[in-house]
Amino acid sequence: MIAIFTAGGISILISAFGTPIFLRFLKRKRIGQQIREDGPAGHAWKAGTPTMGGIMMIVAVVAGYLLSHIGTGTTFTRQGVLIIAAVIGSGMIGLLDDFIKVSRKRSLGLDKKAKIFLQVLVGVGFSLATAYYAHGDKTFSFTRFNFPYIVLPVALWALWGTFVIVSESNAVNLTDGLDGLAAGSSAFAFTGLALIGYWLSRHYAIYKIPISHAVDMAVVASSLAGACVGFLWWNAAPAKIFMGDTGSLAIGTGLACLALQMNVALLLPILGGLFLIVTLSVIIQVIAYKGFGKRVFRMAPLHHHFELVGWPETTVIVRFWIISGLFTGLALGAFYADYLSVRALH
Repeated sequence: MIAIFTAGGISILISAFGTPIFLRFLKRKRIGQQIREDGPAGHAWKAGTPTMGGIMMIVAVVAGYLLSHIGTGTTFTRQGVLIIAAVIGSGMIGLLDDFIKVSRKRSLGLDKKAKIFLQVLVGVGFSLATAYYAHGDKTFSFTRFNFPYIVLPVALWALWGTFVIVSESNAVNLTDGLDGLAAGSSAFAFTGLALIGYWLSRHYAIYKIPISHAVDMAVVASSLAGACVGFLWWNAAPAKIFMGDTGSLAIGTGLACLALQMNVALLLPILGGLFLIVTLSVIIQVIAYKGFGKRVFRMAPLHHHFELVGWPETTVIVRFWIISGLFTGLALGAFYADYLSVRALH
């Protein structure tokens, strides 16, 4: 428990106090966001806002994770290290994407195919390393390794893990369209995962997971939650800095990898329900427009639709945060309800 709180506290402090230092560096180098031309007209004033803030978020996550193991008796695990490595890997992809946007002064970065290819590499690498290096459960699971009890062959596990990672990282990336929206929503989800990790460590006999693994994953989740909260101080509307793809791809990957390692991957659509809704809004819009020549929403992703309807940006953000918090509560409720059903059998 001490390590979990320590990780979150250190991550918050580094993210909150390190971001303004990094912000001054970005301003000196004139590294600013390029706004998409087809976006809401009201966003034009945001052009030039410093971006790549995700770098400081990743630094905070790594520092929180590493320092929380000092003097707390918590041991490093292969599962925890793999999640941190995947977060850094996806962050590097996002950094490359952001660098291309800034250096070429355009709103488009990496070629879509190249970006997906690199994300797939991270997903496959993490999944195979989980199977062979960390010897993790290769199960298709909702709230525990044996519900439903479907053990996947390594090849299918790699495909499943890669799908979850690529989907979730892009879902968070799509949600990162308003000041503080992705950071605040992710903080709820990571807090939920930290609580689940702690619960796993307290009831390891039921979930068949070593205490050290459960605690270490809770530490990772707490570090990620802290990084989001600390960064939100500067990213809240009106944002002084954006996380960029560096941050959104990294935290999306963190959500996916934690869910896979904790055997709650099928719970992720509920836990990250807001990200799912935003992604579905884009899919629906594309299908409707290309298939029928009509638009279901005034603009996709969904948060831009509500802006064009007339909601102030801060109203959209806060209401979406509330939705994210409700989804996190629903996911924790489903997790606990499953625990009660299992306990009743013992």
